[in-house]
Amino acid sequence: MTDHFSGDDRTMRERMLAGDFYLADDPELAGMMQRAAVLSERYRAAFADDYETARAHLVELLGEVGEGAFVRPPLYVDYGSNLRIGARSFANFGLVALDVAPIVIGEDCQIGPNVQLLTPTHPLEPGPRRDKLEAARPITLGDNVWLGGGVIVCPGVTIGDNTVVGAGAVVTRDLPANVLAVGNPAKVVRTLEP
Repeated sequence: MTDHFSGDDRTMRERMLAGDFYLADDPELAGMMQRAAVLSERYRAAFADDYETARAHLVELLGEVGEGAFVRPPLYVDYGSNLRIGARSFANFGLVALDVAPIVIGEDCQIGPNVQLLTPTHPLEPGPRRDKLEAARPITLGDNVWLGGGVIVCPGVTIGDNTVVGAGAVVTRDLPANVLAVGNPAKVVRTLEP
């Protein structure tokens, strides 16, 4: 495995954030994932009884939480620190945001239940995959995006402002602003008035 990184002095976290291959089971990254798991559970546990305490856990967990943003637990993240949610955005139950690379959710977005935002990628070749190599590509949602329930957004995808993605769609490529997209893979079926 060391052959993959010879001559590269960066930490696995630095490699990960740069979008390069890194070792998924690195101890530093494992500690960061443990922190995220603890804060996610604290958020979930406090949510029903004391929203202000719950929100404090969410703010500590995530890279940014805009004013008026609301996330219904449970929330599942790898690290949390690479997830940014814009002002007044709403995420329903069961958001999975694998934030190995940055995930940016714009302002005024609506995210349905059980949506998955997946930044990690893995080598197709069996040897490097067996060696636990992983990389990632960022995901960006523009402002006023609506993702219906069960939508999956794949690594490296950008979705433009005001775009709507129908329930259950799998978004494998960028979507422009002001469109409705549905299906697997998601395809634009009509333009929306901005």
